[in-house]
Amino acid sequence: MIARPATPADSGAIAKIYNQGIEDRIATFETRPRTHADIEKWFDGRHPMVVVEAVMENATFNVAMGPGEVIAFASTSTYRPRECYAGIAEVSAYVAREWRGRGAGGVAMNALFEAARAAGFHKLVSRIFPENTASLRMTGALGFREVGVYGRHGQLDGAWRDVVIVEKLL
Repeated sequence: MIARPATPADSGAIAKIYNQGIEDRIATFETRPRTHADIEKWFDGRHPMVVVEAVMENATFNVAMGPGEVIAFASTSTYRPRECYAGIAEVSAYVAREWRGRGAGGVAMNALFEAARAAGFHKLVSRIFPENTASLRMTGALGFREVGVYGRHGQLDGAWRDVVIVEKLL
């Protein structure tokens, strides 16, 4: 696996992976699938995004994706629009189903940390569903601190859901 900066040409692959996260209902409050064009709008010139590619096939993974395929991404976005929060970014990471649990999310996040520092960010924050234990384990292993829980923070499919707030100082 190798991480590299994402480009608008990756938008289709990113949309496919993000849409899996939407379908799974444990990673985002979003319910509308995203298109290539939707993802292209994420490239704002301010917020870094990286993708992870499979650079060689490994039969033990038994995956359909081959070398050079985008298997994961991590992105930053605006935390709050006020100037006082300019050094803070929201962070998200998504991994293609076939590659989950194999370290692709960590590869993406580590590359994003460097890109975020270079872009002038000093802190990353995220909100994770409590039942998304894989993401909570990954962020904990990557040095994120659990700050607390927002109770009944948003609705997904008509049900109020809690989220765990995590932060990492870069």
